[in-house]
Amino acid sequence: MGALDEGHFCEELEKGVELEDPETLAIEGAVRVLLQGLGEDVAREGIRKTPLRVAKAFREGTRGYQQKVKDIIQGALFPEAGLDKSIGNAGGAGGLVVVRDLNLFSYCETCLLPFQVKCHVGYVPSGQRVVGLSKLSRVSDVFAKRLQEPQRLAGEICSALQDGIKPSGVAVVLQCSHLRFPTLDSLLLNSNNEVWSEILVMSGSGVFKDEENSECWTDFMSLLKLRVLKIEKSQTSDCWCPSQSSASPSCMECSGFMANPLMVSAVTKIIESIGEDPLRNELSGTPVRFVQWLMNFKETKFDLKLNGLGCKVQSYTEDESTIHSEMNLSFWSQCEHHLLPFHGVIHVGYFCAQGFNLLPKTLLQSVVHFFGFKLQVQERLTRQIAETVSSFVGGDVVVVVEAYHTCMISRGIEKSGSSTATIAVLGRFSTDGSSRAKFLEGIPSSTGDHKI
Repeated sequence: MGALDEGHFCEELEKGVELEDPETLAIEGAVRVLLQGLGEDVAREGIRKTPLRVAKAFREGTRGYQQKVKDIIQGALFPEAGLDKSIGNAGGAGGLVVVRDLNLFSYCETCLLPFQVKCHVGYVPSGQRVVGLSKLSRVSDVFAKRLQEPQRLAGEICSALQDGIKPSGVAVVLQCSHLRFPTLDSLLLNSNNEVWSEILVMSGSGVFKDEENSECWTDFMSLLKLRVLKIEKSQTSDCWCPSQSSASPSCMECSGFMANPLMVSAVTKIIESIGEDPLRNELSGTPVRFVQWLMNFKETKFDLKLNGLGCKVQSYTEDESTIHSEMNLSFWSQCEHHLLPFHGVIHVGYFCAQGFNLLPKTLLQSVVHFFGFKLQVQERLTRQIAETVSSFVGGDVVVVVEAYHTCMISRGIEKSGSSTATIAVLGRFSTDGSSRAKFLEGIPSSTGDHKI
């Protein structure tokens, strides 16, 4: 991220986005208002071009509003002979076709954060014709690239394919995962928060209309289970988005949050600019919820927050060659380049010099949270934690940050399943390769908190 050449990167950003496009300019202006509401200097290097990056991400992530299913399917239907009904079903007359494991992402209409989707689509051809398999993915992506909620997304994909292909039936199963972003206060009370809100939804038409009494559904689900997929129907919930769940610490209805009206108007402008109606019932509370979430990262003074934590420390007088470590300290943060969340775990190792104190896990976790809850880049977060811990123990510190970035499944990149690791070494760890290797070998395997 931070190592990219800024000029070259912005040339890439501008490709495919007309800078004079009024919608793009409107989103850029709205993002500047949001940054100012967070107390940021919009001219600061690092976030100076954030408005353009965010505008491009929103335009690409909601491009489905400008796409038509008819244009995709037209010309992609091919003749394919089937079997006589007295013999069986196959080919273009009754043979089930399933495309599995389509990795998609969509923007949640409730909070405007991206959520991950693993999509499975099946259809039963009729009329001795089939559709190009890639078109099933492209049609699904058209509806994913809109402000969505899972059940409606499944229904729109199903209806569009039924209308466009005219098959005997269509089945759609979506496995959706939404990041459960905690507040700083909730993390200080309990760092073991659930990472994901998950739901599985289904939609069917034609021979798949009846989920309970359909042999076609049985065949479809059996083919999904061949992939060792965990397919269990989730209970439908109107509050699948954590921002609306009464159990969520960031629930707007529970917290009495009062939003900055200028920031709320800015989010409303973003919704208008991507082609949606902000007055639509499902979107009426979205601007306030987005602002409430964003205010988690308002610039605060770390020193003031760190005082009074009440941590008891143990005086250290033992062997200075012992590596002390704390592994899997959870963290949550917000990418200042794209205004999208990233999260993961942090591992800290140090030598404790004579006259200094061993650090309790609670203190290290607090340091992680206070540097995490602001607009950040992973490289800076790693350095800041290392420098702070170094001042507590006498200088010899190693810090490793393992993170999953939401921007890697959105912004047109869509590289699902990737993670990023950064390391900072100070003092003895920067010169003693054996000590550094010993610490790195002790880092546990990934906990797998990413989804797709």
